[in-house]
Amino acid sequence: DLDFSSAAETYALLTIGDGLVAQIPSLLLATAVAVIVTRMSRSEDMGAQLASQLLGDKRVLRVAAGILAVLGLIPGMPNMAFLLMALLCATASWLATRTVIQEEAEELTDEAPLDEPAQPRELSWDDVGEADVIALDVGYRLIPLVDQQQNGELMRRIKGVRKRLSSELGFLVPAVRIRDDLELGANHYRISLNGSALAEGDVVLDRELAINPGHIEGAIEGLPTKEPAFGLDAVWVDPVQRDSAQSMGYTVVDVSTVVATHMSKILQDNAHELFGHQEAQEMLDRLAVHSPKLVEELVPKTLPLSVIVRVMQDLLRDQVPVSNMRAICQALAEHGRSTQEPEALVAAVRVALGRTLVQQAGHDSGELPVITLDPALEQILKEAVTSGDDAGIEPGLAEQVQSRLAETAQKQEIAGEPAILLVSPALRPWLSRFLRFAVPNLKVLAYNEVPDSKRVKLVAAVGA
Repeated sequence: DLDFSSAAETYALLTIGDGLVAQIPSLLLATAVAVIVTRMSRSEDMGAQLASQLLGDKRVLRVAAGILAVLGLIPGMPNMAFLLMALLCATASWLATRTVIQEEAEELTDEAPLDEPAQPRELSWDDVGEADVIALDVGYRLIPLVDQQQNGELMRRIKGVRKRLSSELGFLVPAVRIRDDLELGANHYRISLNGSALAEGDVVLDRELAINPGHIEGAIEGLPTKEPAFGLDAVWVDPVQRDSAQSMGYTVVDVSTVVATHMSKILQDNAHELFGHQEAQEMLDRLAVHSPKLVEELVPKTLPLSVIVRVMQDLLRDQVPVSNMRAICQALAEHGRSTQEPEALVAAVRVALGRTLVQQAGHDSGELPVITLDPALEQILKEAVTSGDDAGIEPGLAEQVQSRLAETAQKQEIAGEPAILLVSPALRPWLSRFLRFAVPNLKVLAYNEVPDSKRVKLVAAVGA
């Protein structure tokens, strides 16, 4: 029985007004869920984030102003409140638009003219390249081996090699710089020290290397090759052949192990090139924490740092670890007052490290099996060395000495004994250099380097 205007007003109050009030809890719940789902993972101010996301876009304010204006025109609604809020949103949108226009104008004003040429930058020392101490270059197919995002196994293996060598040699091995080189073959890699390439090789990425230790006669299907580190016969086989190859006696390793083993061999054979003044100073600083008087007396009162570096490099060249820094410095401090010749100081340090030398040669029992030279041959070599005329040794004689020592060392290895050549102290440095590459598995020791607790057992005399 109500007239049209009264009925419309009552209908609007009951549907729109009460309906909006009933939707407020659902709206708040939906907003809270949206905030939780789209929350930021880092620490941020929630109020600032809500303000920037809800009010940062001027279009949001325009839409909100339009909706509020429509609601304010509905009869029975709080018209003044809705219209006032619509006016505030419209004003805020206009101010935001004006601020953006001003910022864009300022950016255009601050920009330099496009036709103004840029001034060339002056060259500096940063533009000069420096050779990496250790570098590994790989072909493009080997990139997955060194890519951390692809779980490259070679990165972990190289880190293990550095850790093991640092522990064995006694100083921190520098980091390895790994880079891809498009000039290399797809499966090729190259190992460089101080900017010079020392070794390289080829690997097959989807296969494994079955290495023949030397006593296996049975053949296995695959691609014949040579193991790059030690030159052993090997075959690239499919991974499914691993168990079969191991049952035949082969040593089967993956590609990452092949490259890491090759690098380990190169670094160990050339450890003296990795050691410099910085490494020597760091080792002296570590020793000074426990033995400050020893270091204070040694450097620079007794010996300059350059002489100590030379001594350490000669020890590493002979595969002698320098981890016992206290014994090395004590020997240098004792003999450095009488001479600063690196060769004489190396001989004194080797005597102090006698136990380490014998242990490093691979023999821990009380009896030391050794190879010696015939007295007549040793006298001939000693006269040539002491006279300074190394070239005076007859080439045929030198070749025979190398051949006989190589045969004797091989017999010792077959018998499971270390190959140790025992000579006079005056002859040891020259023979060590003479046999370093010809008979690499032969250790050359001087008489005075063998500890008194070791009994010497003569197994062969070369030259008789």
